[in-house]
Amino acid sequence: MTRAPAYLRAGLLLGIGLGGFVDGILLHQIFQWHAMVSSLMPPVDLVSAKVNMFWDGIFHGLMWLVTVAGIQQLWRARDARQRPHGGYIIGAMLVGWALFNLIEGILHHHLLGLHHVREFVMDRAMWDYGFLAVSVAIGAGGLLLMRRAGRVAA
Repeated sequence: MTRAPAYLRAGLLLGIGLGGFVDGILLHQIFQWHAMVSSLMPPVDLVSAKVNMFWDGIFHGLMWLVTVAGIQQLWRARDARQRPHGGYIIGAMLVGWALFNLIEGILHHHLLGLHHVREFVMDRAMWDYGFLAVSVAIGAGGLLLMRRAGRVAA
């Protein structure tokens, strides 16, 4: 059995990058629940909306770079003599997504207060803690999938 560190790195980076895209596209753009700095500068006029959009763009650019790094790691790992089962990489991606959510949630929602999951609701702390709970569940599912798929595929 192999731990496949190159595939683990690839999966974690892809999970972080794609998890960031899920957050930015779904919560920022489609649902419009928050923007990158919407607690500091609520997007109530054109100028504040443009500032938030700028920081959302910086965030998406960083997530793009992390995703490219994940693809690069996956490309480098392809020549490994032992390849893990596909579920291992998917599990690592789920763990990466959970890590992104946990770090982003704790840092941005709780410590820095840049934004909250649902910015303009009375019980926004409930949404922030729910986001962390869902993230733990995603990570646990990813670890379980990695463990079950830990065997090496021929």
